[in-house]
Amino acid sequence: MSARPFDPSLYLVTDTAMCGPRGVPAVVGEAVAGGVSAVQVRGKGASDRDLLALVRAVQDVLRGTGVPLVVNDAVDVALIAGADGVHLGQSDLPAQEVRRLVGPDVLVGLSVSSVEEVRAVPAGVVDHLGVGPVHATGTKTDAAAPLGPDGVHAVVRAAAGTPCVAIGGLHAGNLHELRGTGVAGFCVVSAVCAAPDPRAAAAGLRARWDGRPAAGSPVDR
Repeated sequence: MSARPFDPSLYLVTDTAMCGPRGVPAVVGEAVAGGVSAVQVRGKGASDRDLLALVRAVQDVLRGTGVPLVVNDAVDVALIAGADGVHLGQSDLPAQEVRRLVGPDVLVGLSVSSVEEVRAVPAGVVDHLGVGPVHATGTKTDAAAPLGPDGVHAVVRAAAGTPCVAIGGLHAGNLHELRGTGVAGFCVVSAVCAAPDPRAAAAGLRARWDGRPAAGSPVDR
């Protein structure tokens, strides 16, 4: 497992279409200024060449911030770009084979949606697990059935100490549901990428997660 620092408390997964004409790098820059602690670049439908260019552009934005950059699915692009990590789905290359390829210094994340999928992961292979979907979401059309908070809690228990990050349909109004589940953080896509003000959106999410009131509004209880 990688020794690279990784704080998934507010983990942004990018969506090029949702970022629109502002562009992914600009949205990422604003989101990090608002409190995003990790970024995963996802280039749905992009060519390998275009994805590599996008990853490098986001790397430029993140340089000096200490915020790690993870590439979704594309192990080759992650290696060429020298990204901090790669995130795998259940239909991607096996996590143990990817770990053998990337070595010990690259973060490897894996999406799981059940206790059975967690138990199938060889010990010491992945650095963190993406657990979800918590709720139904339109950003991933082939997602499994929603787990809900209780399902997330069960998966986290099965992970036996591997850090888990909740994903799927999360926003400032329902983060309180994750309290007590044991997750180390949460992922958002549309809550930041589609927001008119990504910096303010990230700051609001950070405030809710940290238990502080967002500007002008109470914390959900």
